[in-house]
Parts: sequence; C-alpha cells; structure tokens
Amino acid sequence: MTTTILGGGATGLAAAYIAATAGKRVTVIEGSSKLGGLLSTFETAGDRLEFFYHHFFTHDREINWLLKKLGIMSDVLYEPTIMGMFRDGAIYDFTTPFDLLKFKPLSLIDKARFAASSLALSSMPDWRKHEDESALEWFKKWAGKGATDAIWAPMLDIKFGSYGPEVPVAWMSGRLRQRLKSRDKGREKLGYLLGSLEKLVVRLEEELTKLGVRFVMGKKAKALEVEGGRAKTLVLDGDDRGPGERIELDELLVTTPAPVLANLLPASYGAYAEELRRIKYFGAICVVLTMNKPLSHVYWLNVADPGFPFGGVIEHTNFVPPSRYGGNHLAYLSRYIDLGDPLAKEDTTEIGERWVKELPRIYPRFDRARDVVKIQTFRTLGAATVCHRNFSRVVPRCKTPIDKLFITTMAHIYPDERSVNNCIRIAANACDVMGIRHDVPPGVSLSGQVGFD
Repeated sequence: MTTTILGGGATGLAAAYIAATAGKRVTVIEGSSKLGGLLSTFETAGDRLEFFYHHFFTHDREINWLLKKLGIMSDVLYEPTIMGMFRDGAIYDFTTPFDLLKFKPLSLIDKARFAASSLALSSMPDWRKHEDESALEWFKKWAGKGATDAIWAPMLDIKFGSYGPEVPVAWMSGRLRQRLKSRDKGREKLGYLLGSLEKLVVRLEEELTKLGVRFVMGKKAKALEVEGGRAKTLVLDGDDRGPGERIELDELLVTTPAPVLANLLPASYGAYAEELRRIKYFGAICVVLTMNKPLSHVYWLNVADPGFPFGGVIEHTNFVPPSRYGGNHLAYLSRYIDLGDPLAKEDTTEIGERWVKELPRIYPRFDRARDVVKIQTFRTLGAATVCHRNFSRVVPRCKTPIDKLFITTMAHIYPDERSVNNCIRIAANACDVMGIRHDVPPGVSLSGQVGFD
C-alpha cells in the first residue's frame, strides 16, 4: 500500500518522513522542480538565505524533534533578539517591560492596560469561546483606545489589510502565546538553522530517498478521479517530454492550499469544492537588502506609522552574525498582500526600488547609493490564510467526504501562526487520522486542534 502525498513543501515533506519511517511506501508529487515551497532560498556572499524570513521558538518541540532525527540539531542557533516599534517618527525598543515604560506614544495607564491585556490574551484558557469576537474590538475594550490606536490597529492593518477588523481574538491569542512562551528572563529567544532551511530540505530529501520514497517533480496535478466514492487516480499534467502521468491511489494526502484540491475534484463533488474555496489566502512580498552596514540594532521592527508600503523591517544579521554572509548585512522589508492587490502582479524590481526609497523616513542616515550592495524581491501568493471570525467552521476535516482522500493545509494551523514547526504538527495529526504511527512529541502551540477529530 502506497501513501501518495501531493505537495513537497514543509507539511508534505514532514508527512512523507513520518509515513516512511513508519514503514509506508510513499510517493511525493511536487508541481515545481524543487522541494521546499516557502522554504526556498537563494545564495548570498557566504551562505544561503530564505526568500521569506524564518525563525522558530525555544518551545517548538516538533521542529526540534525533526532536527534531532536528521542529525542537524547542532546547527541550530538560539539567541535573544530585540524587537522594535516605529511609531510617531521614532524607533523604540519593544522587547522588555522596561522598554514598554519608555514607549512615549502611550500614557502610563495605556501601558498598564496594554501589558495586562497582552498577558491575559496569551494565557486565554479556551480560545474557542472567543472565535466570534473581533480582536480589534477586544483590544478597544480591554487594552484601551490609546494602545489600540498606537499599536494593535496598525499591526492588524499591516498583517491583514482590509480583513483586519474580522480577525478573531482566538488567532491573536495563539500569536501572543507563541511569543511570550519563548521568553527567558523577559527577553525573547529565537532559533535559526545555520545554513538556512535549505539544509533541512536537503537532509529530508536525502533521508526520504534512503527510505525508498519516490519523487515525482515538475508535474502539476490536473484532476482527481473518484470511483465508488473512493479516490482512485490522480492525473498529472504532461510536458514537452511526454503525456501526463496517472498515479493510481491507495490513499492520498493533499498538503497544497485547499482551493487546489477544489479544482481537482469531479463535478459531482461541487458542493465540497465550494467549501474548500471558502478558505482565502494572502500573498506576501519580501524585499531583501544586502548592505555593507546595518540599518539599526533591532532585529524585528514593526512599522506602526501610516503611509509606508511595508509593515516590517527584519534585520536578519542582527540575529545571525554577518560573518556568515561575507560580512554583509541582510534585511527584509515585508508586507502581506491581498491577491487582488496590484502588487500581486507588479514587476518585483520596481517594488524593491520603490520600497527602498522609503527607508530614510525611518533611518535618516541610510543612503541607497552608499549602503546598498543588492536588492532582491520575492513574492508568493500563498503565504497565509485569511483568518476571520469563526474561522474554525470553514477549516476542512482532514478525513474528506471521499474515501482514502485526506487533506491538511495551512488552514489547519489556526488559531496559531504559520511556521515550519506548526507544519510538522499538522502533518503528524494527519498521519494520526490516517492510522500512521509516529513519535512526534506534542507541542505547546495551538496549531492542529481543528479538523482532526
């Protein structure tokens, strides 16, 4: 019996590893020519770096489990990082309680309400009771107007744009829970795999190959044939080398975005396809700067002032030493985009140049001609799911209405934030549903709690 996995990103590769080490025959089908999905990387002057910034938390048990299994745990760097907030034209450290006291845009009462409400939200005992409540309205009620206007409303706008007012408290609870549990003596400590997550993908491919896993690369799924209510055949597109391949199925796990499966289904499953299409996705853009000097001392700067085309500045080399990148300093300018936004189609070179022109408003000493070695811009149209109120009601069950067809996607990470760790979690939960035994340890995140009953 063969377990076929559609999608060779983090979730698909984790599921393949779990199934193969459990003794299953496994086939992985990936539409592109390269494994890894959102873990893709590029070459710098000294090492590889992800297209889209990545880190993990000290309490992420699932990724630590996998890194140990693959023998690369010794390559993990754990370091305290500095978070920051750009508000009212100034950069403020925003890492410790003492930093909060020095944050001028808030009054003392606002600061107290911000701290108390953040702590309460991160330890919310039952997120399901708060799914129908808007995070924005919750913040106005408990954090107060000052903290909401200065911090939370801009952050929701940066992350979700026009969908911001519909984001539930449940999602925000998962987000804060992750960050506060990764603190040591008040400082947040983050992890990074030296050599980039390409090293994880390469080691997974090596191990899966040893375990006899078959890879079908560069061929997109075209249709799913169903007979007698059972997933029977996956039809792949052809190319200039020949006609499309037909994969006969014993069982199929889909790890691509839910609408991809919707487009593969026979017309007789139109109602189920429409359910899957209810899950909407955001895109993301990251402009990566290679520079000969840092922008600041902050690792992660949230841009809370209006009028900027990006919402975050992530200075990677304020976390990982620049010596790994030929002495260069690397920073991401990032934002999420609606799929209907003109940025989803605009030339990426023009985006990068336009965004960089805004940097002197934050960093007055920044000089494009003097400081920048290279600008590279990366874009994806499947960065995150749009989490609205009562989102759990639209998350599909892993066990689908079609026999021997299973699905686990980014939507199953809700109410937590998407990450490699949480991809491993939902891959393990899908394997549970499929009856595949494993030893992936239970983590502390809120991911994988919906759709696996």
